[in-house]
Amino acid sequence: MSRRIDFYDDPDGPVPNSLVPSVNVIVRNEAGDILMIRRSDNGNWALPGGAIDLGESLPQAGVRETYEETGITCTITGLSGIYTDPRHVILYTSNGEARQEFSIVLTALAIAGEPRPSDESSEVRWLSPKAITSYEMDNSMRLRLAHYLQGKALHIG
Repeated sequence: MSRRIDFYDDPDGPVPNSLVPSVNVIVRNEAGDILMIRRSDNGNWALPGGAIDLGESLPQAGVRETYEETGITCTITGLSGIYTDPRHVILYTSNGEARQEFSIVLTALAIAGEPRPSDESSEVRWLSPKAITSYEMDNSMRLRLAHYLQGKALHIG
């Protein structure tokens, strides 16, 4: 099974060999809970998301990735942050790709569907903002959620 391993400011980490624009989506439901997935490739909890495909817009990619990974259809409502820290490198063991972080984080509202896992998510849950901090996740994901929950207007970094 291929794995995803996140390295942050790690002198023993791999040298990046790619840069791929990707999207993460902070989806809220009517109760104010946030949609989270447990990633199949590393077991960490994360926001739904993935690479932006050629021929699609950023919002289209966010809606597509959210539905593919969770079964939830959403509508994009805004932009939360842009994360491009070159010290964050993501290694994909299946092909040796060492990707420099480049993630645009959108906000969205759920409009249909029921949470269900996929090939990329072993679990899908609606979590209250207070509960999220107790779940295991990569530091970069925790930072994205913290910026959003602290009400920072737009984070660029």
